[in-house]
Amino acid sequence: MPKRRKKDSGLMDIEPKPQRLSVWAWLRGRFLAGMVIAAPIAITIFVLQFLINFIDNRVKPLLPPLIQPETYTNYAIPGFGVLVMIVALTILGAIATNLIGRSVISATDRILSRIPLVRNVYAAFKQLTEVLANNQQASYDRVVMVEYPKRGSWCIGFVASEAKGEIRHHLGPEFIGVFVPTTPNPTSGFLMYVNKSECIDLEMSIEEGAKMILSAGLIVPEKVQPETDHAASAGIPTERTEQLPQ
Repeated sequence: MPKRRKKDSGLMDIEPKPQRLSVWAWLRGRFLAGMVIAAPIAITIFVLQFLINFIDNRVKPLLPPLIQPETYTNYAIPGFGVLVMIVALTILGAIATNLIGRSVISATDRILSRIPLVRNVYAAFKQLTEVLANNQQASYDRVVMVEYPKRGSWCIGFVASEAKGEIRHHLGPEFIGVFVPTTPNPTSGFLMYVNKSECIDLEMSIEEGAKMILSAGLIVPEKVQPETDHAASAGIPTERTEQLPQ
């Protein structure tokens, strides 16, 4: 029986009885909640499994049967190829720091740099790996919005660095390099040089900007500053009350 509550006016009002969810609606809600929890875990496991199998399938054929686990066991050990690759890279790094190793690597570098077509690919990847390994500033600086591809349309980009070298000579020091990634694959995109005054700096971090690109705009970080603080910093009046003359 619905409950009655007394209003301030003295009249009786009937409280509506809350609707009960149907069995189908309850099951659908619980299923969606479980999918939201399980989907990120399942995708992470799938990606890791794909990477481990990808490396194992390419490293294990290079190993002699004497050191392969399948020779002594009835089943394959997943991740053994990854372990071998880590050990091999560590040994290679130790050899490279030696005098003889540096000489061998220098000779290999000269040979690869003289082969047509190979030298272009080798030089590009060598420069990229050296920048990522040695330069601590080899990361995007901040997230900005750039007016592209037409007036009134804005896209999100990551500031790589200020204009340097020949580009700085032609454009000037006020230009910056902005990498504009594509959605939902942020590893591809294009580099454009834009005047600093034509960019809008955002407060979101690089990670938040990458999540926004990956989700095709579905995951948007909240503003750090409240609306009132932003309006005050921009010089916009929030609310003003005027007193009428008595």
